Amino acid sequence: MAVAPMAVAANPIPDVAFGMHVPQIANGEKPNANIGSIRLWDAGVAWGQVQQKKKTFWWNGMDAAIASANAQGMSITYVLGSTPKWAQKNPPKGNYPYGGTGSANPDMDVWKKWVKTVVQRYGASIDAYQIWNEANLSDFYDGTPKQMAKLTKEAYKIIRKYDPSAKVVAASSTVRLTKSYNRFFPEYMKQLKKQKWPVDAIAVHTYPPGKDTPGDRLKYLDKVVKDMKKGKVPSRIELWDTEVNYGIKGPGKTKGQKITGQQAADWTSSTFLDSILMGVDRTYWYYWYRPDGRLGIILDNAADGDFGRLGYQTAYDWMTGSFYSCTRGSKKQPNVCQLGDAINPEVVVWSNEGVGTYTVPQGATWQCNSLNQCSPTAAGTQLAIGGSPLWFGSQANYEKLLVKQQASAAARAAVQALP
Repeated sequence: MAVAPMAVAANPIPDVAFGMHVPQIANGEKPNANIGSIRLWDAGVAWGQVQQKKKTFWWNGMDAAIASANAQGMSITYVLGSTPKWAQKNPPKGNYPYGGTGSANPDMDVWKKWVKTVVQRYGASIDAYQIWNEANLSDFYDGTPKQMAKLTKEAYKIIRKYDPSAKVVAASSTVRLTKSYNRFFPEYMKQLKKQKWPVDAIAVHTYPPGKDTPGDRLKYLDKVVKDMKKGKVPSRIELWDTEVNYGIKGPGKTKGQKITGQQAADWTSSTFLDSILMGVDRTYWYYWYRPDGRLGIILDNAADGDFGRLGYQTAYDWMTGSFYSCTRGSKKQPNVCQLGDAINPEVVVWSNEGVGTYTVPQGATWQCNSLNQCSPTAAGTQLAIGGSPLWFGSQANYEKLLVKQQASAAARAAVQALP
């Protein structure tokens, strides 16, 4: 795991760094964006929706979701929890409505049978298994960090036995609810350490409060990175942000906000750029769906979601397949990700707070914004850089970017042509 203020790539950025939730994937939803990885959550395929009774399984939705995602070339992360109603040990305290509860631990034998059944059924079709969703919130889990670590270890052993190449992802924690995060996350790290780190990735959710910005999300990532360091998480273990969006109501009386236009594109693209800057290996946007009043930024095939979609796609085309060296900025200096070299520069710059000054590098002749609007530029020009990410490149790298964008468009067209 690379950590800011300097993040350097050992390998090119993979497409799985750009993740998405697609609630209608089982019904054949085909997003008009290049999605490297999908997280199957809120997609009608949670444990309680699949195993509706102890001996009754409804596989239709899960089979359809996995077949659709595989056909579209998406790497799949499947969330194994939360507990079905029939398997609850205690009365639920939470409000989770989709066939699962916020009860304490399922019976360990029931849990192990469920994990084994899923892993054996789908094998290599699923690339990663996340243990639980938002385990620090009673809506989803009412057990202890120690119990969750034991669930994690047992699932890890089963997954390693039946699908050794699959990644095991820790239960996620939502950071903005700080009391529950502080109660759960550090202790979960401690208990995972006692279990000899049976995970390949740590997971958090970084939704900021309703009126906050990508810069506020970055503060959450700072806290998580600090807590992981304090918990002595091994460097081999990745950090994933498995849910993020903006403008959500709460906590408490905090009002939400609707983010539209170029700001939606800027915030979406900068979210994925910030993740790369901070050494977050995967980021899953929540979600690709029609407007429903819950989320600030919409990503959808319809016009309402086009600005967010463009911001996502632009960052995807800038960053995937690139080696990089990123430096975190300050109030007076923007963040800078170097993708090229001194002869053929390729640079992405943006600020998380305030406005920084940036000088267009020697050799750069083009600049592009988060809406993929490109225009000529002149080396040596001083620009004020705010929250709108900008790409700068030489003629050669601009032509390479166009080729990447054409390949991305062809891949999207192939997906749309699927039956």
